[in-house]
Amino acid sequence: MSSIGKSTFASDSNSEKPKGVEADSLPGPIKPIGAPYVSSGLTIGDPHSKTAKGQTSVSSGLTKPIGKNLNGTIIHTTKTGVSSGVRGKAAVSSGVKGKAIVSDVGEVMAFKDVKFGPNQGELRFRLIHFWEARNVLTKVIIGLEMLLIDQEETVIQGFIPAGRIETYLPHMEAGGIYRLNSFYGSKNKTLYRVADPSVTITFSSTSVLSDLEDSLVCIPEDRFRFRGYEEFDAACDLKGDLYDYVGHIKLVNGQVLSDSIVIDDAEIASSRRVLLHVQTHDGPVMKLYLWDKAAFDFSGKIKASGGTARVILVTTLNPKRFGGALTLSTMTSSRVFLDSDVQATRDYLTWLNSNLAVANRVDADVVTKTETVTIGELFSFMKQEAAKVAWFECIATIGDVAHGSAWYYIGCGVCHTKATKGPTTLMCKKCGKSDIVGVAQYLARISVYYNDDHASFVLLGDAGQELTGKKASELVESYFEANEDVGDDHLVPVPQALIDSIGQTHKFIVKVSNHNLTGKTQSLTVTKVLTPEVPELQGNLVGNVILPDAHEPLQKGVAEDGPSTRFEESDGQGVKRTADNVEAEDPKRAKCG
Repeated sequence: MSSIGKSTFASDSNSEKPKGVEADSLPGPIKPIGAPYVSSGLTIGDPHSKTAKGQTSVSSGLTKPIGKNLNGTIIHTTKTGVSSGVRGKAAVSSGVKGKAIVSDVGEVMAFKDVKFGPNQGELRFRLIHFWEARNVLTKVIIGLEMLLIDQEETVIQGFIPAGRIETYLPHMEAGGIYRLNSFYGSKNKTLYRVADPSVTITFSSTSVLSDLEDSLVCIPEDRFRFRGYEEFDAACDLKGDLYDYVGHIKLVNGQVLSDSIVIDDAEIASSRRVLLHVQTHDGPVMKLYLWDKAAFDFSGKIKASGGTARVILVTTLNPKRFGGALTLSTMTSSRVFLDSDVQATRDYLTWLNSNLAVANRVDADVVTKTETVTIGELFSFMKQEAAKVAWFECIATIGDVAHGSAWYYIGCGVCHTKATKGPTTLMCKKCGKSDIVGVAQYLARISVYYNDDHASFVLLGDAGQELTGKKASELVESYFEANEDVGDDHLVPVPQALIDSIGQTHKFIVKVSNHNLTGKTQSLTVTKVLTPEVPELQGNLVGNVILPDAHEPLQKGVAEDGPSTRFEESDGQGVKRTADNVEAEDPKRAKCG
């Protein structure tokens, strides 16, 4: 497949830009991975940017106010090489209103020279983008995250703590060029990184931010970290770096692009998303979920184009796997560009117009479907030396449900990782919490067959609910409510809802894991259960199949590679959690709902 350049940076001062976002450019066609390029004629100013609220244009070297800080002190900007600055902690009193706060000029540093800890030098950079950082659980603002780029084309992450946002935010504008004196070098996060450097520039109480004007410093307007299908697939579900994507749109919420395309903002507000099918050159088609602000940004842009925009560029995407298919999801930091917004999209549009036959070669509806195989083909695939972890659709009939062993486990109510029992509470190693709410999750083993082939499937998590129509937690609670005399350690028998599934034919999405490929287990994990529109089973399913004895319990054992938990087959005495070598006891009643 064709590759997309991993890093591209450029400046574009002649194109129309989306509100609040600076445009960028990419000289020539999309370049191969690992080859960054920069265009000539980079400019400092932004001829299209609007004057910030409260800011007056400057002339003849006179100082003009650009607003007030939290103490009411007027902040000024000048046309000289040394401009006024905004301090994180006011160092002047209200008695000096009208006077500029002039920052000390430190040694100019490049981003690559930033060290951990206090730094007294001066940074000169362009502010590419900024967004709020919130606590995942409480939704409280933690601070303001930023993406910055310097004259050496290095992109780095910046951070302003919540208590200092009001000091700096009124004087910041995406695309603006600034200098920062006195700051702190913090360790960059490992989860969901948006820049390569290991250090983050944090605004401290002594930091001074000021506009950089009339400088000969040339700073690009953006830099992208493009990735293709194979790299996104390799990074799937790792919660690591967030990379950028450029390609063309195949479908929008199942609709083909046209001037009659319907995108309902009310539906977006309700579902919080827009689903795209996208493709880069002639590579595989992927699902791209635009969430919240990115969804509304896309809606506005596609409507403005009359439904004819075909090229899309989205930044900082999180690769995940849903229903066996690779999907890309936007994050809070994501930005959306279409056809002519930036140079990278214009270059791709040029390629698309010259290669319509190649771009239209693949049907999006076909490519995004998981491959359908038989049970026999699944086992044949697992024996191949070149086999890799993969997801398949498999039609099969349920012959029996395992009895005499646990059909559920108690997991963390947040991440569903198998909970461990502490002295008095349940704990979650993944979340790092010592007191969690335990929730019952499906972990039921079933025997299935198709013609002369049979296999052992393990229903994990939501797959069990899709089969029975009931949550595992509801079934467990119902049992204890009807049997108040039993203790919390009592093993809940297999519920009737699971037993009733015997004889039903379904389409299962199953995962072939590393444990299957290495021969550690033959049990296949079911990640989703569907009802086939038209069962495609052939032959005499009764005469040609050896059905398991309904009264003989299946051999104990469980699946592996579940959500945040990996299991392997046991010796019949219990379940071994291989992720942390903790022996799992039989599931017990959750102490909390």
